[in-house]
Amino acid sequence: MNNPLHSYAAITAYPSTRLQDDQATSHLFNEKNAQAFESLMVQGAECIKETLLGIHKPYTGILPHELKRQFDEVNLDEKLGTLNEALDELKALYLKDAVYFHHPHYVAHLNCPIVIPAILAELILSSINSSLDTWDQSAGGTFIEQKLIDWTIARAGLGAEADGVFTSGGTQSNLMAMLLARDHVCSHKPGHAGNKTEGLPADFKRLRILSSEASHFSVQKSAAILGLGYDAVIPVRCDARKKMDMDDLRRVLDECDAEGLIPMAVVATAGTTDFGSIDPLETIAAICRDRNIWMHVDAAYGGGLLISPKYRDRLAGIEQADSVTIDYHKSFFQPVSCSAFLVRDRRELAHVTCHADYLNPKSQTQEGTPNLVNKSIQTTRRFDALKLWMTLRTMGADALGGLFDQVIDLTRATYPLLERDPRFDVAHTPELSTLVFRYIPEQALTAEQIDATNAAIRKALSRSGRAIVAGTKVGGRQYLKFTLLNPMTTLDDLQGILDAIKHEGVRYVAQQSALAIC
Repeated sequence: MNNPLHSYAAITAYPSTRLQDDQATSHLFNEKNAQAFESLMVQGAECIKETLLGIHKPYTGILPHELKRQFDEVNLDEKLGTLNEALDELKALYLKDAVYFHHPHYVAHLNCPIVIPAILAELILSSINSSLDTWDQSAGGTFIEQKLIDWTIARAGLGAEADGVFTSGGTQSNLMAMLLARDHVCSHKPGHAGNKTEGLPADFKRLRILSSEASHFSVQKSAAILGLGYDAVIPVRCDARKKMDMDDLRRVLDECDAEGLIPMAVVATAGTTDFGSIDPLETIAAICRDRNIWMHVDAAYGGGLLISPKYRDRLAGIEQADSVTIDYHKSFFQPVSCSAFLVRDRRELAHVTCHADYLNPKSQTQEGTPNLVNKSIQTTRRFDALKLWMTLRTMGADALGGLFDQVIDLTRATYPLLERDPRFDVAHTPELSTLVFRYIPEQALTAEQIDATNAAIRKALSRSGRAIVAGTKVGGRQYLKFTLLNPMTTLDDLQGILDAIKHEGVRYVAQQSALAIC
């Protein structure tokens, strides 16, 4: 008969005799490689510093097919060998032609320059590599995230019963909001045990989401993911200020009642992507309260007003929301990704809770173990909260909010430059830090020709690398857009970009006229 002690000894002895690839293990993050880690981090920092000092425009203008040719030559099955070689390749393939959001002439999308304490936090969180799903994988990281959620809740005024969780971005937060709103409505249907148990009720196709025609596309995307379809989202007209029209909201709700439809949520936007407009939150809250409808506030962009020393009052009414989306990687100047979803009643988060004996057993909840996976649709999750934590502990909220105030002030100062110039048509009066406008040539051109001119201007600026400007449609017509999130951008920078827009517009129209003659 075999001696079990002999078998045990053989098992325990195995690790000391295992073969090791010393070259491979030298790349692992551990105490034995601490010196190598420090050396590599210094080399990496030097590479970034060198790149930073050599940037003179936001983009080189390289086209996709031109850059792809370089990647076609890369064989990932053949290693380069040294870090220096890998960094040199990275410079050629990525850093040389990257789009640099910190450059004052990058004025396109909702991408902000980032604060240095958050970059340090990125290094720390990536090195330690905590996963925020369960306490036994994160320990203090759990409390750092929860502290920041509670801090944001207090800033928003959502109350003592509120809770939330960090997310990958506004799209995920909006998805969670619509999921909770859907399941909240369904859980109150007589005879229905809940969507987690029974699935959607038979009449789920009557569910509707109301959002303004200027709201984020993730509302429609969420409806599709949740099995409701794009048609479940009813667009509410905007007024002249690009805000949700309250009379039209009431009209749509009345029509839903008349047709036997079930409005499960109204999505109010605090900072639309194009116009930066903030819907009338207090009025929407009153309407939702009277009709017992879930109110979600998408403050992915405008959430930075929560720490604004000057403009916090523009978010009046957010405290009455049932749920809120915040993107710290927009108006809090954090690296991507760093976002949060907040809900007024923490009990609603049970709709996304699922227990597993190997991860978050019910017994741990009963013991009070704080497993954040219980309120997230993600399992493995980065410690993104550390970035905001290090920022607040280093800079403070007022200084951070002051950066957002600066870009709002810059936008207000830029608006008159556009409004008084006959070569520009401005689509709105700015409320946050976006400006939607288009170039109007001196010549009498058709609407289609003006559209083509503005599209060509944007491409020409990008190709030259002089400036990165966004484009959008207003009433079916092509417009340009400034999204100002860089406190280092000046009025002179923007005047220079406007001059470049006019120059490219004149050049394009002249080219087209010459071609027409030929």
